[in-house]
Amino acid sequence: MQNLFDEVASLDKRCYEKFLLSEDILMENASNGMAKYILKHFKKGSKIIVVCGSGNNGADGITLARILHVDYDVSILHVKEPKSKMAILQKQRADAIGVSTCDTISTCDVIVEAIVGTGFNGVFEKSIEGIIDNINSSKSFKIACDIPSIGFMADVTLTMGGLKKELFLDDKKDFVGDIEVINLGISRDVYETDSNVKLLEMKDLELPLRTKQDSHKGSFGHLVVICGQKSGACTLSALAGFKMGAGLVSLVGKTQPQNMPNMLMFEQTLPKNTTAIALGMGLGKCEDLSKYILDDVALLLDADMFHNENIVDLLKWKNLVVTPHPKEFVELLKITNIADINIQTLQKNRFLYVEMFCKKFPHVVLLLKGANVIIGRDEKFFVNSYGSSVLAKGGSGDVLSGIISSLMAQGYEPLKATINGSLIHTKLARLYKGADFSLTPEDLVAQIGNL
Repeated sequence: MQNLFDEVASLDKRCYEKFLLSEDILMENASNGMAKYILKHFKKGSKIIVVCGSGNNGADGITLARILHVDYDVSILHVKEPKSKMAILQKQRADAIGVSTCDTISTCDVIVEAIVGTGFNGVFEKSIEGIIDNINSSKSFKIACDIPSIGFMADVTLTMGGLKKELFLDDKKDFVGDIEVINLGISRDVYETDSNVKLLEMKDLELPLRTKQDSHKGSFGHLVVICGQKSGACTLSALAGFKMGAGLVSLVGKTQPQNMPNMLMFEQTLPKNTTAIALGMGLGKCEDLSKYILDDVALLLDADMFHNENIVDLLKWKNLVVTPHPKEFVELLKITNIADINIQTLQKNRFLYVEMFCKKFPHVVLLLKGANVIIGRDEKFFVNSYGSSVLAKGGSGDVLSGIISSLMAQGYEPLKATINGSLIHTKLARLYKGADFSLTPEDLVAQIGNL
């Protein structure tokens, strides 16, 4: 796991005050880091245009151009004249050694965008919007300095010092490209402080591998998936749960689903040996939920449960996971009197509303679906950035519910089950070899065997 930060200005300040590393030194190291990336990936003599703004993000770009000067055919395009102290100083240094400037975007190998950094919430002038449009339409390799400016579509973002939460908002997914952290002259272990927000990595995944041979089906839990009006969704969840390792999986409801797979069982009441319950997938309208839950048994709520006002009573449950997509989470926020917002507001402030929910329900594990999944409980938060549009299919969320609840049935505590279930879900999509538009929920279940 890696740390994610709201901002790194406080970490920079810590470098100035505690480690005696000046702003100038950090900037030189930031630009040297970008130069090393370019030296590694592009042959000397390549044509490079660095597009610079008036502040310290622009100063990083000017410094980069100075470092690359002579070894590369580099020029600076100033979209605004330098205004910050460091930008003015770096321009003087670049001018002193004869770094070229240009007025337009011409054909080149690499474009580095260094217009504005983190914290900019304004609107660009039409002239700058036009420059960004020209860059996006070019065939040049595009590098964002620290964080892409509004509308800039980077192939890679070289971010300074540490990872920012802003890079992992859903509306940034199509703009950041690959993300690499640039060292500022000291190890990240020294530069960073501990954060309560973590970026998950595939090496964090812990599969339910069976190391004990003296075991039987009861050793691996009994998952119950509640059946409702649409049996396909609950059957998908149950199949995923069975494939994920639960020793027993039962569908429970009024009517047995047609063409139910042979490995699944059907009951009209909850089995006494139930170790986890998944409720909501294809449930439809259901007023009496009490018959579908057992004291002290892990519970996962999804789908139709987020349109049921009785969910407020279930949010008191001790071992509880909720897995809404954005539309469902907006409804959940409204039902719980946390916020009355639209989806657009949520997507621009995903971390904020996840934190608000987790503050009100600190014992509940929340998984907010999206291009970048956010998982939270109490004051701890985790981001899974491995999601992709491959998973944008009806039924993929039902598979996720089955995977997480299966892990809970096997003894994973809810947060651990949710983190691992989310990583598994995204890895299954990455293992799929077909066209990205062709994946089905059944394909996801089939890929479980290849983990």
